Amino acid sequence: MGVSSVIKTKTQGKNYVNAFASAVAAISRAGEDLTARVLEMLVSDFDAARAELWLWDASSGSCYLTHAQGMSAMHRLDYAAAGAGAVGKIAHNKTTIENIVLSTFGGDDLEFSRQTGLTHISGYPLLAAGQLAGVLAIYTTSEVTEDLLVWWRLYSEMSAAKLNNVLATQEKDKRINQLSLLFEATRMLNSTLDLPELLELILKIARTEVKAERGTVFLADNKRKELWSIAASGLDHQEIRIPFGKGIAGQVAVSGELVNTDDAYRLEAFDPGFDQRLNYRTKSLLSLPIKHHSGEIVGVLQLLNAQSGKFSADDVGFLNKLSGHMAMALENAQMHRDTMEKQRMERELSLARSIQHRLLPEGPPVVPGYDIAVLSDFCFDVAADYYDFINLGPQSLLLVSAEVQGHGVSSALIMANLQATLRALVMHLHSLEVLAFSLNEMLYTYTKAGKHLSVFLGLVDTRKNVLQYVNAGHIPPILVRGKTGEIKLLEEGGTVIGLFPQVDYTRGSVKLEKGDVLVCSTDGILHISDEQKHEYGPKRLADCVRRNRERSSQGILDAVLAEVSAYSTASMNDDDKVLIVFKVTADKEAVVENTKNSN
Repeated sequence: MGVSSVIKTKTQGKNYVNAFASAVAAISRAGEDLTARVLEMLVSDFDAARAELWLWDASSGSCYLTHAQGMSAMHRLDYAAAGAGAVGKIAHNKTTIENIVLSTFGGDDLEFSRQTGLTHISGYPLLAAGQLAGVLAIYTTSEVTEDLLVWWRLYSEMSAAKLNNVLATQEKDKRINQLSLLFEATRMLNSTLDLPELLELILKIARTEVKAERGTVFLADNKRKELWSIAASGLDHQEIRIPFGKGIAGQVAVSGELVNTDDAYRLEAFDPGFDQRLNYRTKSLLSLPIKHHSGEIVGVLQLLNAQSGKFSADDVGFLNKLSGHMAMALENAQMHRDTMEKQRMERELSLARSIQHRLLPEGPPVVPGYDIAVLSDFCFDVAADYYDFINLGPQSLLLVSAEVQGHGVSSALIMANLQATLRALVMHLHSLEVLAFSLNEMLYTYTKAGKHLSVFLGLVDTRKNVLQYVNAGHIPPILVRGKTGEIKLLEEGGTVIGLFPQVDYTRGSVKLEKGDVLVCSTDGILHISDEQKHEYGPKRLADCVRRNRERSSQGILDAVLAEVSAYSTASMNDDDKVLIVFKVTADKEAVVENTKNSN
């Protein structure tokens, strides 16, 4: 279609003929910023929601976004390799696209469309003498008419000719050089996943290109509401932490607005203490946010004392273009660091679990006249439940069952401390009440009233079949009489260990008979629930033991586990579980009497 036929075209809403005439006159005027003006008029006079100019860099085989007008928006990447996405395909094929649904290109274009509501793209390769200078991209929120597309085609042809003249000058070399520099900087940022090395690299790129004396890269710690850094060029490497909102960098982290001044001391938020401590004088200062393509601020780049006396608009422009790439590189490096730290923690926890399990008995002891079975099922890397059997002599066995409040490493450390403390005290104390009192005092001091634990201490006189015990806030062990099935709960004792100082404990005592079964449990067994959230509880446990009391200790334990497993419809691996079954298999008094008679 020729110019005359275009002029005759009837358009709706605007007089595009007059607009085009004005555009020709404006673009032809010398001294005007041509690239910016081309885009401004597309938005103001030719109904583009957003217009972008992407300049072609042959050395990198990519287009770089240099100017944009209209709706505010941000691409995840401000460059497009030939053939990649809408802009890259236009550059690669040197062909026009019009009224294309942006999301059909997928990837970054799909994300850009979702975030902005710009649904359609029309793109025009800017060609002069067959050579590609760049791509003119026009975005709209809906499909446009054929009449408007005619004017866009004509406008792009005129712009290509004019832009080629401008870009053929030294200005073109300057822009392309900056684009190549940006490409190289992006390549360098993607060359490492080591966070300290990346921070150093960002500073090196920034200070080299904008020629600053010193600089710091701060990372945003959103959980602690702080900026922190381990890289400060020109200073000794030391960790720096600044609360959000404090100082220039702290304010930039909150506002997202850059600060550029040739006299830092004029700024109210500037802290001169830095200069005073280091015998330094800050003059010019540039502090700008490092933003992810989503707009999230991931850090702040702060540069001091530009060699020229002030940081220029070109400096700011270069760093703003680099900001998204810095953010992505930092995000990848932090994810890598977190992954490595998680793997290290997993290795250490695995080692801790191995060590902790070695501290527990390998199996129940063999005691003549008794049958003992134990279940220890720990669902976490380190356990907060504890059991032990300690021989205090040829005829004395101390049975221990304990549970620390909570889960995780801190609870496991309390458990390990209990074990060490108990084994140290038990060799010197011969009273269960004093033993419980001493444990409480030591644990209270150690934990500073932070965590507490419950413990059952049962001292069995294997010669007389007598059990003396102290229950310090533990789930009461169940004693099932072998002859009658009568159930007795061993509750005598006192409160939990480590919560209050100067606690007195009392001792209970029971005579054991042949066939009696003692069961000690932690709440991992009792708190298992059914579909209605009803817990298994001590009553069901006692009934199960009573029904199966004729079986061996292992048989009783297996019966309990089978019943618990059938009772619960959910996973049984969400809490530590300890179950001790202690069965009397011989009447000791009768054995002693028979021995006397035989003599």
